[in-house]
Amino acid sequence: MKFTIKPVVLAVALTTASLAVNAADTWKDTAKDAWIDGKAESTLLFNKHLNSFDINTDVKNGVVILTGKVEHAVDKALASELIMSLDGVNEVDNKLTVMNENDDDNSEIMDGLKDSKIETVVKTRLLFESEVSGLDIEVEADKGTVTLSGKVKSDAERDLAVAIAKRTNDVKNVIDKIKIVS
Repeated sequence: MKFTIKPVVLAVALTTASLAVNAADTWKDTAKDAWIDGKAESTLLFNKHLNSFDINTDVKNGVVILTGKVEHAVDKALASELIMSLDGVNEVDNKLTVMNENDDDNSEIMDGLKDSKIETVVKTRLLFESEVSGLDIEVEADKGTVTLSGKVKSDAERDLAVAIAKRTNDVKNVIDKIKIVS
């Protein structure tokens, strides 16, 4: 009888240990998703071009699901860009409803909105990058061409700022007017 109890005790111990490990992984995933959700909500809240009260975020396994409404198609694209730029985000499932789709016919207005979106996304990425003095860099966009100006402390910091701008969606060209100061 004592020989049958040992395997049962061993099996119970292994099962309990594996469940504890699985629970710890689930907790980490849930905490990471909550952290991403908080960053997403904050990013939308601090963006002056979007009404964060009309946009809801949910996160599951690093996928951010956006629901709610925005005024223009460019606002929908801006929300995706901002959220996709956050660390830990694997994908954005953008289910936002565009309220004024007929306004998108005016290409001059849309170009201006797209440039505003580009400026916002580049500036946000610069602010979130710890190796760049995002507050000291000005960002202007005109028809997809981004001009960076301001002051940084090194060539490496300037190169990183330019690379961040170039990697942003809808950016066609980057003009570097950043000065290096010691």
